[in-house]
Amino acid sequence: QEKAQAFLSKAFVAAIFLILLVLMTQFNSFTTPFIILASVVLSLIGVFLGLLVTGTAFGVIMTGIGVISLAGVVVNNAIVLIDYYRQLMDGGMGSHDALVRAGMVRFRPVMLTAVTTILGLLPMATGISFDFRKLAWDIGGESSQWWGPMAVAVIFGLGVATLLTLVVVPVLCSLEKSFKDRWNRIEK
Repeated sequence: QEKAQAFLSKAFVAAIFLILLVLMTQFNSFTTPFIILASVVLSLIGVFLGLLVTGTAFGVIMTGIGVISLAGVVVNNAIVLIDYYRQLMDGGMGSHDALVRAGMVRFRPVMLTAVTTILGLLPMATGISFDFRKLAWDIGGESSQWWGPMAVAVIFGLGVATLLTLVVVPVLCSLEKSFKDRWNRIEK
């Protein structure tokens, strides 16, 4: 378990670093990737909350894999929101109006991504599966003990991260814009 924990810790750090590198080159910005990665950090609140609520043990391997896969989905949701916000800003819209419009337009895709992922993982988290050999439902099978912690981590992490992404990311974008405006006024 110690080896698995060390490996997954390194894999998580490497994944975050690679995501940060790609985001920096994509957005040509230093602050925007950190806004996006803030939602990944906030998703960990949901992971730990979900494990506490369900009484699921923290499985180093499967919960760790769940956290790493969760980071990809959460980053995607934040990118969808910020990319549209930037498109609106480039089109001449004000910061506040662009944030409100981006939140309204991208709310549906972000929620659909989260809801479909959560619904798809519910059978895994609850331990309900279908045995195709016997053509019968299997409740609490062996695989649910293995895959359950990963599913719980992703479900609760994504639920919390989606809500926080729709609130925290626009707030951080607004703060970034106000700091840039203030900095530009000081330079002049």
